[in-house]
Amino acid sequence: MALARSVDRDRARRRVVLALIAILSRKTGLEVDGGTTGIVSVLVFGAGTNYALLLIARYREELRRNENRHHAMRAALTHAAPAILASSGTVALSLATLYFAELPFDRNIGIAGAIGIGTAVVFVLALLPPALLLFGRKLFWPLVPHFGDEDPAKDGRWASFGRAVTDRPVTVTLASVGLLAFLALGNIGGDVGLSQSEQLRARPDSVKGQETLARTFGPGFSEPAAIVIPAGSEKAAIRVAGETEGVAEARPARMGGGLAEIEVRLSAEPGSEAALDTVRTLRGDLDEVSDEALVGGQDASDLDKRAAAANDRLLVVPLVLAVVIIILLVLLRSIVAAILLALTNVLSWAAALGAASWAFTHIFGFPGIDLSVPLLSFLFLVALGVDYNIFLITRTREEARTESTRTSMVTALATTGGVITSAGILLAAVFAVLGVLPIITLTQLGIIVGFGILLDTLLVRTVLVPAMVTLAGERFWWPSDPGTDRTG
Repeated sequence: MALARSVDRDRARRRVVLALIAILSRKTGLEVDGGTTGIVSVLVFGAGTNYALLLIARYREELRRNENRHHAMRAALTHAAPAILASSGTVALSLATLYFAELPFDRNIGIAGAIGIGTAVVFVLALLPPALLLFGRKLFWPLVPHFGDEDPAKDGRWASFGRAVTDRPVTVTLASVGLLAFLALGNIGGDVGLSQSEQLRARPDSVKGQETLARTFGPGFSEPAAIVIPAGSEKAAIRVAGETEGVAEARPARMGGGLAEIEVRLSAEPGSEAALDTVRTLRGDLDEVSDEALVGGQDASDLDKRAAAANDRLLVVPLVLAVVIIILLVLLRSIVAAILLALTNVLSWAAALGAASWAFTHIFGFPGIDLSVPLLSFLFLVALGVDYNIFLITRTREEARTESTRTSMVTALATTGGVITSAGILLAAVFAVLGVLPIITLTQLGIIVGFGILLDTLLVRTVLVPAMVTLAGERFWWPSDPGTDRTG
């Protein structure tokens, strides 16, 4: 019943988010299309449900310790709210870094996604607690938690699993890192960038028409490049273009406003590496004719998008990592913990991207990975992966006040393992829905993020991180010490 109530509120969250995005698009010019709303809806549903599950699980635990349900909810919020705020803040700020991206698709998703996460947190922390209190303990029927009951998780399967992992930290760490590194090898040799005709999984009539024109009149006939140059320089530009390797034909097109347009037909297939190389060469050769010469067209646009995507990765990836590490530092007050946890997120993303890249080439037969996919998948997997890190490690730190690091990790895994796994599987299933859509960008993003979340939930967060924390011991919390009040 508790989960059903959470799902109902999640539908309301999505409606509010979409309304806020619509208002923002009218006021600021934010371009929102079906791809943006689809990704944001999935993100809000998945992340919002994660936060709700964490709060509900902690509330259920506190009901065994507090006879008054209001006291139990107060205790649940005291312990869970910091983790939820830190998790959601990490995701929202990471998404906000896309504001600095050059590609409009990435920028729009960043702004809309940050709004969505903020709305989800307001619903979970402000509206969910009163709704849970309204139904009392019967909300958890048929497994109603009673005051004084022992927590079954303390000696359950997750506790046994945690002890098995922490008993062999070196072996488990090496095996986990080795598996993730092996999966990451799938990134070697992968192509990044899809042409306009490769954006859909099916072959629409427009693509078939272009192929017919290419067979009849030559590869570059349907999508010629265009040179724009000051009037009076067109003859020299035509000569230079005609001498450029990869150009099949260059001829004058239009004139006006002191400018001349030259139509250039390339000999390579549109969107191919050869066509992009020809555009690069043509731009360099035309600099000798005029500093104001411009080369446009679909191939030129694809080339510019690739450059923009590379710049976005160089800018946004460090910003996201900085956001993640700073929030972990503030929350955990540990340099070692922040760096190690951030590294596990990066390794998890690399493994997911590598495995998916191999599958895209050898199973799905995709021509490559879309430009936006590496950056967006990095952002989602690193930011959302931090959620599970925060859920697990904040509970570990809480228990470490009175227990050793190894024992506190076992306790934390026993009490949060079930909710983290449930949340991860649910979030992965939600993102996997994108994998059935006809747009390759959304298909690839759904597969990478869905698989990455499963990998993060079932291996990194429940196996690798507990083993690493155990291996580091008390040094994991350096320079702070959560056990200063430990009694022995």
